[in-house]
Formats: sequence, structure tokens, C-alpha cells
Amino acid sequence: MDRLRIGKAELELSVGDITAQPDVDAIVNAANAQLQTGGGVAGAIHRAAGPGLAEECAPMAPIRPGECVVSGGHDLPNPHVLHCLGPVYGKDEPADQLLASCYYEALRLAEAHALRSVAFPAISTGAFGYPLREAAQVAIDVMLDALRSAVHVEVVRFVLFSPSDHEVFAEVLAERADLDQSS
Repeated sequence: MDRLRIGKAELELSVGDITAQPDVDAIVNAANAQLQTGGGVAGAIHRAAGPGLAEECAPMAPIRPGECVVSGGHDLPNPHVLHCLGPVYGKDEPADQLLASCYYEALRLAEAHALRSVAFPAISTGAFGYPLREAAQVAIDVMLDALRSAVHVEVVRFVLFSPSDHEVFAEVLAERADLDQSS
């Protein structure tokens, strides 16, 4: 399953580059606490956005696991970046609640800024070590809950790193959609 309607919103899954999503209002950065250039998603976003992103983010840092802040997109094709600090698996506890908070907070900020579309990576699944299937379950569960009451957000896209990551998210989405429809 690659897409699911939730309320008036559409949840999409794709494989690709989070910095190459010109049709969304905001992309989500799997940020570090200092909101600076790092590896993985954060490094790619900062490289694509240019030095203005780090300059804008510096006064907002540090953030704690589960928190999210918003900045401009700078040289990205998106007007906004939502920076979420996901939990380091096995260190930041309760990891599932902190990860869920990232997604809820990003959607809350998207709603507060009247954004219609947001692209997410699989937060915390890279260097932070969160198991992909567990992370996908948290992410999809949050979307099934939060998008039902969304006023502004119409599209949420998970931009996944590889076809195998996409397959895991698609399996979880199909499982959750079946459970959701049977309740």
C-alpha cells in the first residue's frame, strides 16, 4: 500500500530525496539537538538549504528529543523546514513516546502555519538506531490519529531512503489500515 486517505488528508509513501520535494510546503529534518549540519538527513537538508538555515536555527537550539521547531526553507524548494529531534534508541526513553511526539509536534506546527503538505523522513531510524518497523508503526499510528482532525494539512508524504524501507512502511500502512477499518 502506497497511499491512504485519512479524513480529508492523503498519506503517501515514496522513495527518494527529502530535499527534492518541490510540491510540498515543508520538509521535516531529522535534526540534531543543536539544529546544525550533521550526517544523514540533517546533513543533506543543510547542504541543500545553504548556510542561512544554520544561521536561522542557531538561536532556537538546543531542542530536546520529541521537540520540533520551524524555520524557513532558504535555498530549498520548500518555504519551511520542520526540525524534529528524534530519540536515540536505547538511550532516550520512553523512545516510542518521544518519537510519536516528533510527528505530533511537526503536524501541530504545520497546522499552526496553515501548511497544506509535509514530507517526512523515517525519523530516528538512521544514526539514532531506531528499528525501522517499530519506527514505522509509531509514525503511521500518529498519522492515523492526527490527520483525522487536520484542518490545513492535506498531504503527508513519507520520503524513504530505500526500496526496502518503503516496503516496511507499506506493510505497516496496510496492517494499520486493515485494523483501522475493522474497528
